[in-house]
Amino acid sequence: MLEKQNIEWKESWRNEYFEWISAFANAEGGKLFIGINDKGEVVGVDDYEKLLVNLPNQIRDLLGVICEVNHHSKDDLNYIEIVINAYSVPISYKGKYYIRSGSTTQTLNGATLNDFLLKKAGVNWDEVIEPKASIKDIDLNAVEVFKKSATSSNRLFFSKSDTDTEAILKNLRLIDNDGNYKRAAILLFGKDPLAFCTPAFIKIGKFGDTGSELLNQDEVEGNAFEQADKVLEVLDKKYFTKSISYEGNQRIETPEYPYAAIREILLNAIAHRVYETSAITVRIFEDRLEIWNIGELPEQLSTEDLKTTHNSYPRNPLIAQVFYKGGLIESWGRGTIKIIEECKRHGLSEPHIEEKGGGVSVTIFKDIYNDKYLSKLDLNERQKNAIQYIKENGFITSGLYQDKLDVPKSTTRRDIDELLELKIIKSEGIGKATKYFICAEGYRS
Repeated sequence: MLEKQNIEWKESWRNEYFEWISAFANAEGGKLFIGINDKGEVVGVDDYEKLLVNLPNQIRDLLGVICEVNHHSKDDLNYIEIVINAYSVPISYKGKYYIRSGSTTQTLNGATLNDFLLKKAGVNWDEVIEPKASIKDIDLNAVEVFKKSATSSNRLFFSKSDTDTEAILKNLRLIDNDGNYKRAAILLFGKDPLAFCTPAFIKIGKFGDTGSELLNQDEVEGNAFEQADKVLEVLDKKYFTKSISYEGNQRIETPEYPYAAIREILLNAIAHRVYETSAITVRIFEDRLEIWNIGELPEQLSTEDLKTTHNSYPRNPLIAQVFYKGGLIESWGRGTIKIIEECKRHGLSEPHIEEKGGGVSVTIFKDIYNDKYLSKLDLNERQKNAIQYIKENGFITSGLYQDKLDVPKSTTRRDIDELLELKIIKSEGIGKATKYFICAEGYRS
């Protein structure tokens, strides 16, 4: 038996362990053993009889929960087992809230605490009522634009007679039966969302060689429907350059990054972000673009899950549902897959998705592993040529490596293994059918 999400061992009782009981009750329940050391060895507890009498009442009086407190013995050593059930209401100790995460007990503060309390109440953040909001705070034109978009997407039909804005918002569950406006109504259709939620904007920054060298910046405000397109407009006019080519007499301008992928990232960030703290940030570097939003992934998903078909768990389901009905996003968890596909279609490597700084970051790389970059790496010329081949052709196989670079199988295997270890390439498939692709994970800017 190991210490884990629902098991904790302590050699002797201390009153601070009421925090552990609170944490278990706020999570999935668990067991706290008194008289067992960190190695899982029973060391015994001398005052077990006193604990059996006092602990049930103390837990009830201090935490408001009922726990089983059981006596056990092994090799003439006595120890105590405290069985804590999961509670649907939040359990505090001395005014603070705790939760079990893995094998640790964590104190809940700020936005995390707010999310926890709302979840226990069965309410999402975007469903909370804004008591000062009214129809005067709603941009009627934004609602009309949404109507056209929703009708075009065939996900929500509006007739020409549907001119009552409040009726439309009620239909979208953005106003409750008593006429109270929810946070989502203001964020989606408000004239000035920042008057109700000051971090509800997007920051854009152009940086030099380091993240501390800020060269230029902008802030994009507006409602949630406008923000993604406004950001793309600013990026297009002020920050991005385009390559020029011709097909016959037709001039073709190709942007550095796929706009469809950026828009999808921004829409996902708007629907999944935590709104009480930081703004969404768009950081532009010479070789990459990073979009970050505060708010970690739901516990059901990992960053690897995002690369395949997965369920959707929006942090702000009302906002996500209206986005879906307006034709802006899908409801099947395909957003990240679409981002990856758009980058590949644009000739770029798969974007790098990671959790950092309490949020989720998506990085699109422009031209990684170019000649200048590769010259700094301890790679042989075969490996550099192989990387260039993958960039031009999409992938390479062991057979192609041998043929194109004229090397034996053993050398091919050694070269490829080194590139895999450096995470410069990744493999897909098995056996002779294995393909090797560029992997952004090994790129260090």
